Amino acid sequence: MSKKLLSIRNLKVNIEDKEILKGLDLNIGHGEIHIIMGPNGGGKSTLAYTLMGHPRYEITDGEIKFEDQLINDLSADKKAKKGIFLSFQYPEEIPGVTVEEFLRTAKSSITGEQQRIIPFRKLLKEKMELLEMKEEYANRYLNLGFSGGEKKKNEILQMSILEPKLAILDETDSGLDVDAIRIVAEGVKRLHNENNSVLVITHYHKLLDYLEPDFVHILLDGKIVKTGGIELAKEIDKKGYENIRQEFANK
Repeated sequence: MSKKLLSIRNLKVNIEDKEILKGLDLNIGHGEIHIIMGPNGGGKSTLAYTLMGHPRYEITDGEIKFEDQLINDLSADKKAKKGIFLSFQYPEEIPGVTVEEFLRTAKSSITGEQQRIIPFRKLLKEKMELLEMKEEYANRYLNLGFSGGEKKKNEILQMSILEPKLAILDETDSGLDVDAIRIVAEGVKRLHNENNSVLVITHYHKLLDYLEPDFVHILLDGKIVKTGGIELAKEIDKKGYENIRQEFANK
């Protein structure tokens, strides 16, 4: 397909009058896996929250197009209905609402169709088995008392149920052991196909060993300054960001 799923041009974003993104450009095609890496404070999470429509993040310039439609001013719920999903770095605990209730309500809201209990329960069980999650998780309150790995797997479960066109994973691998990283990565790979795309924001290269991304981008000081393949992530793992920072500074 020639048409881009997501196209970002010269995106500038402020938080409380401080400019964080300073002219960021990014294109994501259908069926692609993109990785964004970079040191703390570079703007990675700002990009994720801006794409999802968080009201705290003010777009001062540039454009975000999703399936050729400008979405700069759309609210988070409208972006979700268009097929954009954000997996949070620190998922919220919601007492009194079970995982099953939350997911069935979310699915109904996004599709506009009421999800019947029995068929939905069957679908949920199938998705949980893929992520090696025990059945009783469905009856637990959302993220309450979950370990870090359970919370992250639950985010991937949400993604599998909602079936977004673009899934943005904000440091989903943060704080996970090797086994949990593998399960999360394999879950993402099972869900990924030619009709959807994944944008993964991460500090670590371990997730990349399983995901096989199409592109790796380095985000420094509010801009994507370098793009490559898996070899770029391996270079960062060995040498850090200083060489790229100096290269960028000399341009």
